[in-house]
Amino acid sequence: MVNLHDIRYVRLGTPDLDSAIKFATRIVGLQLVAREGSMAYFRSDKVDVRGDTRDHTLVYFEGDPREHYTGFDLRNPDDFNHIATEIERAGHPVHVGTEAECAQRRARRFIRFQDPTGNNIEVVERPFHSGPRTFLSRDAGITHFSHIGLRTRNPTADETFWSQVLSARTSDWIGDAPLMRINTVHHTLALFPSTFAGVQHVNHQVEDIDDIMRSYYFLKEKGVRIVFGPGRHPSSGAVFLYFEGPDGMVYEYSTGVRHISAAEETTHQPRQFPFSPESFCMWGSRPDIPEFRSGASASRHPPGPTNLGHEEPSFD
Repeated sequence: MVNLHDIRYVRLGTPDLDSAIKFATRIVGLQLVAREGSMAYFRSDKVDVRGDTRDHTLVYFEGDPREHYTGFDLRNPDDFNHIATEIERAGHPVHVGTEAECAQRRARRFIRFQDPTGNNIEVVERPFHSGPRTFLSRDAGITHFSHIGLRTRNPTADETFWSQVLSARTSDWIGDAPLMRINTVHHTLALFPSTFAGVQHVNHQVEDIDDIMRSYYFLKEKGVRIVFGPGRHPSSGAVFLYFEGPDGMVYEYSTGVRHISAAEETTHQPRQFPFSPESFCMWGSRPDIPEFRSGASASRHPPGPTNLGHEEPSFD
């Protein structure tokens, strides 16, 4: 089994890199740490919250907006030498990163493979950390990049792959969607039924509920489309706010997520929530997110030239 440690980054293709940079900095509030050719690197972590600072947690690159990659690191870096064999034995071909690709990931080595749905997953060995502290571009209260939602064509097959091959554990289900952890955080990834592969949403943790509400009013003022919240998830207990970014990508701020400690691991029992609005928000907010609405995922289309989201927000 591949023993993952934490999520490291998400890489997203975009046809308009300049607009994506503006959104990530002026709206989300991330730090732009490098722009190298067709790629832009962003940082989010506060060292006093995580205990470290990842070199970067988001990359936008010029390319197809349907092209997404998610990176994870290992609990024991020495395991890297044999994980490719385990993944291929499970029936998933592995690409070994070239020297240039490793430099782009800011890691010594990495491999890439796909889950049963076709989501691009990367595992890095000895990824870089930052010396300088993070200097965020606006006061959004961000403490760190925390989790992603992934689309799944077959929740059962993908949940089995993530649990039996990649050491993830299911914390709860909402309908058929498993919320899965790889450390103490209630979920590092969530698998939502869809008709195509890709990252479904990107989460950043913020300090407290005041940050959620400040961003709610800030985003409304800037003309950013809010698609869910403010609200509170019954599963993880987190207070949340979801909003739409470039190419239809959904971003989330949240705070107060539940942790499942090592002492609780042996006794924790995943709970089954029905696939209903109340299972996504206990306060009564209704999601305008296809994957969160019963029966809506089949009508969702992958982003493309005519499906890149709504009117551009104000960056002033």
